[in-house]
Amino acid sequence: MEGENEGTPGPGPGPGATPEGPGGAASAPAAARRRRKGGKKRQEAVVAIPRGKPKSGRVWKDPGKKRFSHMIQDKALRSSWARKMKERQERKLVRDLARQLEEAKQREKEEKKRRREENLKRRLENERKAEIVQVIRNPLKLKRAKKKQLRRVEKRDTLALLQKTPVRRSTATE
Repeated sequence: MEGENEGTPGPGPGPGATPEGPGGAASAPAAARRRRKGGKKRQEAVVAIPRGKPKSGRVWKDPGKKRFSHMIQDKALRSSWARKMKERQERKLVRDLARQLEEAKQREKEEKKRRREENLKRRLENERKAEIVQVIRNPLKLKRAKKKQLRRVEKRDTLALLQKTPVRRSTATE
C-alpha cells in the first residue's frame, strides 16, 4: 500500500505537503521559490518554441489574426434612426440646392443666348434700313459692270421700295 501512494500526493506527511509539518516554516519559501521558477520556465518554453514554416508557404501570415466577422463592433459607430433621417434630409437639401443652382445657370445661359440672337437680328435689320439702295431696272447695266462692282451688288426684295415711290410713267399717263 505504501508503494501505491508514493508517486501521488496524499493526505499523509510529505515534503512540502503542509506548512505545519516538521520544518514547515522553512519548506514554505522553498516551495514558493520552486513554483516561481517553474512558472518562468513554462512561459519561456511557450515563447521559445519556434513557429516553423506553415504548410501553405505564406510565412508573412499572422496565425493570431481573427476574421473580420469575429471583431467586436462599437455601438458608438452605429447611428440612431433619427440621426440617420436627419442626415438624409440634409443630403436631400444639398442636392436640391445644387440642382437649383444648375437650373439657374442654365436659364442664365439660355437668356444670354436669346439676347445675343436678338441683338444680331436687330443689327442686321438696322444695317438693311441704313443701306442706300439703287434699284437696277435695266439688266444690261449688270452685263456692262466690272467684276469689282458686281461683287458689291446684292439682291434685295425691292417690292416695298417700288410701292413707296410711284413710277413716273404711271403718273404721266394719268
